[in-house]
Amino acid sequence: MGLRETRVVVLVKDFDAAKQRLSSVLDAESRRALAADLAFGVLAAAGPDALVVASSEALAAELRGLGNEVIVDQNGQNGAARAGIDHAAAGGARAVLLLSSDLPLIQPETVERMLAEAEALTPPAVLAAPAVGRGGTNALYLAPPDAIGLHFGDDSLTKFEADARERGVRFALHESPELAMDIDEPADLAALQDRQAG
Repeated sequence: MGLRETRVVVLVKDFDAAKQRLSSVLDAESRRALAADLAFGVLAAAGPDALVVASSEALAAELRGLGNEVIVDQNGQNGAARAGIDHAAAGGARAVLLLSSDLPLIQPETVERMLAEAEALTPPAVLAAPAVGRGGTNALYLAPPDAIGLHFGDDSLTKFEADARERGVRFALHESPELAMDIDEPADLAALQDRQAG
């Protein structure tokens, strides 16, 4: 991490189980390939110091070849986020940036821009990058790492904001086109393909 006190944590679901909502447009092999490509792209953007939370031992073994520190948690997205936060905090991190692993537009500069904005906030603070539609959250900065609880899932953005308000923690939004697009539904995949074709 160098002098940076924020640990980036990437949450990666097993490739074979990922992207089930795309089964109407992609076969199992294509869904696995897409999930892997997306995850590798996010990990490249997050950098070699990022902590990876994998949902299976087999996936962890595959990802360790990239050089990142990898831990395993099989308790869903919120469980994985908690495991990553706890591990990062035990290692001395004073803040964490949680990233989804299905962000096709992310680049290293995308992560740096969010970190720069986040680290300018006075703790306790939360900075969230909204997903397009569905009220989701694709990136979440927490300073300190336990500033609020974890609410990934339906309408997570509203839940994160409400939790922060109840605890008296500053909550802000990081508007980023690169972080807003994720690939969950066939419409998301079509939007990405249209963007790439344009």
